[in-house]
Amino acid sequence: MKNHIKTDYDLIIAGAGPAGLTASIYAGRAGLNVLILEKEAPGGKVIKTGEIENYPGFTMINGPDLAMKFYEQAMAMGANLEYSGLKEFKKDEVFYVSLENGKEVTSKALIIATGTKENLLGVPGEIELYGKGVSYCAVCDGSFYKEMPVAVVGGGYSAVEEAIFLTRFASKVYLVHRRQDFRVDHKTLNKAKNNEKIEFILDTVVEKINGSNKVESIDIKNTNDNSTQNIKVDAIFPFIGQYPITHFIKQAEILNDEKHIKADENMKTAIEGLFTAGDVRNTPFRQIATAVADGALAGQNAVTYIENLE
Repeated sequence: MKNHIKTDYDLIIAGAGPAGLTASIYAGRAGLNVLILEKEAPGGKVIKTGEIENYPGFTMINGPDLAMKFYEQAMAMGANLEYSGLKEFKKDEVFYVSLENGKEVTSKALIIATGTKENLLGVPGEIELYGKGVSYCAVCDGSFYKEMPVAVVGGGYSAVEEAIFLTRFASKVYLVHRRQDFRVDHKTLNKAKNNEKIEFILDTVVEKINGSNKVESIDIKNTNDNSTQNIKVDAIFPFIGQYPITHFIKQAEILNDEKHIKADENMKTAIEGLFTAGDVRNTPFRQIATAVADGALAGQNAVTYIENLE
């Protein structure tokens, strides 16, 4: 069905991470009027990443620098940026989008690239001491702990890479992981194992974060023999996975059981004109390179969809 209803924008993109910014670049090159929604800083989790060695074109680049390159290119292509989250949307002839800042806007197509949010440990002291030694961003806060002992929790890429990054500042980095096996490539893992500042504490979970006005220590428990230990640290950085940011979606048919957005290989969802990209979708691998690929597909297919409405 052809659509001739005038809208505020041709395309709205929710999320200014690698996926959303890449989608805006493709849409901008096609001459679309694009609005990007982002409630935090553009760049997504890339901003919170230290050294990046697995993104093509760069032997090594700092996350914030790569995020800025994405952002600058998107802006150069004419994208508009609104510092607000997506509250809800509905699809009629066009998309009616409500923003968290109270604004209402319309578009011909919508791309959801809202990414994921870090999981919490769920232990006493975590909420109370957030910002006082509990941090989910080593790049943001690592420099505050020069010559101090810190702990990192997790066994994936984020945990291992951020543990390595923290050795720039910390006197000691305890890497606490509930298993023996890590979900990371051998090169990165060996780099951590060969770093004399990193001490691996495996088969272990954090039970409590201690401190009055700041983090002073953590209580940990070995899952094999249930023995406990108190470790003096000035900060703890949990990296134990993420959950998709899809709480604003009322259309349950486009979500899977884990609340990720379902899409085909062209980033199309079950709702016509709605696309998704990046970590928020049902993808088996969540990396900057895959998010960028998703964004390219979502952006170009949104362009094609809109052109076919004319």
